[in-house]
Amino acid sequence: MNPEEPRAEGWPEPQRFEKLRELVSLGINPYGQRYVVTRHAADVVTRCDELLGQPVRVAGRLRAVRLHGGSAFLDLHDETGRIQVYARRDGVGDETFKLLDLMDLGDFLGVEGNVFRTRRGEPSIDATTFVPLGKALRPPPEKYHGLQDTDLRYRQRYLDLMANPEVREVFRRRSAVLRSLRRTLDDRGYLEVETPVLHAMAGGASARPFETHHNTLDMQLYLRIALELHLKRLLVGGFERVYEIGRVFRNEGISTRHNPEFTMLECYEAYADREVMMDLTEELVRNAAMAANGTTRFSFQGEEIDVGARWRRATFAELVAEQGGPDLDRFHGEDDWRGAAAAAGIDPGQPLAKIMDDIFEHYAQPRLRQPTFVLDHPSLMSPLAKQAPDPRYALRFEAFLLGMELGNAYSEQNDAQAQRAAFELQARQRQLGDEEAHGIDEDFLLALEYGMPPAGGLGVGVDRLCMLLFDAPSLREVILFPQQRPKPQKEG
Repeated sequence: MNPEEPRAEGWPEPQRFEKLRELVSLGINPYGQRYVVTRHAADVVTRCDELLGQPVRVAGRLRAVRLHGGSAFLDLHDETGRIQVYARRDGVGDETFKLLDLMDLGDFLGVEGNVFRTRRGEPSIDATTFVPLGKALRPPPEKYHGLQDTDLRYRQRYLDLMANPEVREVFRRRSAVLRSLRRTLDDRGYLEVETPVLHAMAGGASARPFETHHNTLDMQLYLRIALELHLKRLLVGGFERVYEIGRVFRNEGISTRHNPEFTMLECYEAYADREVMMDLTEELVRNAAMAANGTTRFSFQGEEIDVGARWRRATFAELVAEQGGPDLDRFHGEDDWRGAAAAAGIDPGQPLAKIMDDIFEHYAQPRLRQPTFVLDHPSLMSPLAKQAPDPRYALRFEAFLLGMELGNAYSEQNDAQAQRAAFELQARQRQLGDEEAHGIDEDFLLALEYGMPPAGGLGVGVDRLCMLLFDAPSLREVILFPQQRPKPQKEG
């Protein structure tokens, strides 16, 4: 080990390097080795009376030191919380006690000692020895005010987690939501699977993909924008209930509700339809709310929501008309849609599918506060769904909550010829300028030609679900490492 001088100008607290070198000169490894931990801080605190007098081994980050001559009180923080350590010169020995002079806030320590209560009744550990486990060359965020800079919190999430225990709790709750989603589907007999991230053709959603190149195969590939088409191939292969929770990637904008990389749950059930998927959606969200909050009722930015009752069901056209929009059931062609767009102040020159989406967003979407299933979208917006009895509409629903889309589901199209016609229509839309429309996936059509059972399919945005359940103002609060714009370079 050969500690170097700090290379960056203005390095904070250069004395930390001096302490590092001195530890090395004493033959002590400042970065430690394996250390067997027998108790965590919260365990010692909550079970203090039961553990009184017993030896324990704890490890964590040093967050405070209070020296009192031949003794010191240390605050050690691990994943579960804080434990106080009492170190006496005559308890740990003179050589070890002197090491406190070489410790800095932020260092990791391993401590062995006996559990006791101070005269003030605080659960503590009377140290018999301690050992350095990880030298911090930079100071931790300021103790009492935490880390407040939002950009820094997201850009250096490790500091956010270090400084703000409530942020760590958010991601524990997120983990509980993921376990709940899996448990609900596992209990229904679904099989969890993994499908490719790299696709030869982007499909399964209306979105712009990220492109990449495989050097050895010399071919263009795309990061998946959805999980759908590979999961439906598994229905062709004979599986009847499958799901995947995985990352998908969309080359689109960044906002409080959008991140280019996000987590999606998709599941498919043979011999089911969108009605089954609506029941499943209610169960998934209800169970996730219980896992996250212990109740189906929660508050989001001051609005009270209950996902425990049966969700409202209404059609795309009904909801637009309810808010003073046009009667979509009377529309029979493209001119009707473009005229309605112009009347609403929406660009009528956009691709037709985008106009349809914008009209719904303009009139209805922001007002869908309580849980709602929006049924019967225009078929042009739903190329992978079966058509409704009125072929202008698809057997599809979107789940909305607090004005945000939470999930999307179909009675899946399993007619290979009808699917080809829908893909061909999408390809024409792309030629007309719709960058989110996709071409003809011949490999998927080949799979359908071998026969796929009727099925219901569902996709749920996991990040957005967590955002709502946790009353988080932005998706970035529930994604550990959200995408950030490049940090501006300092001039000069």
